[in-house]
Amino acid sequence: MNLAGTSNLLVREISFSALDFESAGERANEVGVPIQIGIAEMHRLVPTQESFFRSYLRTDRPVTWTAQQIHGISSDDLSDAPSLLSLWPEIKQRLGNRWIVAHGSGTEKRFLRAFPLHGFGPWVDTLTLSRKILPGRTSYALSDLGAEFSLVEEAQLLLPDFCWHEALSDALASLLLLRKLIEIAGIQNHPAEVLVK
Repeated sequence: MNLAGTSNLLVREISFSALDFESAGERANEVGVPIQIGIAEMHRLVPTQESFFRSYLRTDRPVTWTAQQIHGISSDDLSDAPSLLSLWPEIKQRLGNRWIVAHGSGTEKRFLRAFPLHGFGPWVDTLTLSRKILPGRTSYALSDLGAEFSLVEEAQLLLPDFCWHEALSDALASLLLLRKLIEIAGIQNHPAEVLVK
């Protein structure tokens, strides 16, 4: 975790980039591969529409039936898509020098292994943070927390085609959830490191 240059920042001063991947689904003896990426930024706790980025990602693996049912992306949607590696300059620009947000960050971290030594971070996992700030919930799914805090309405204002299990939509929802968690915990004026403790 790289906290260099952030020791004097307060939570409300951080530049965040939320990242989400959708996957082709896992098959026996095969780990899933990314087929869509979404990135959204938030500066001083305000999401910025002009930062929104999404792309399908080319893969040589077919999308599983189960994955298609979840996110609605088929192998046909990916025929003209760029590869994840070809998007490296774009990804580096959008994630560099920012705190990275994801809901259940394990998948995003795994897919970013395509870029060894990328150095992105520190990471703020809204799933982990939700469990700490909101103990006792029956579900910590992003969509359930989004419904509980009426995040969908704001998300649709910022992203009219918002829908769950779409990479940009889920990235934006992660940012809105993070902002809500910060508000609930009352940590806007705390040192930034409180988000990763």
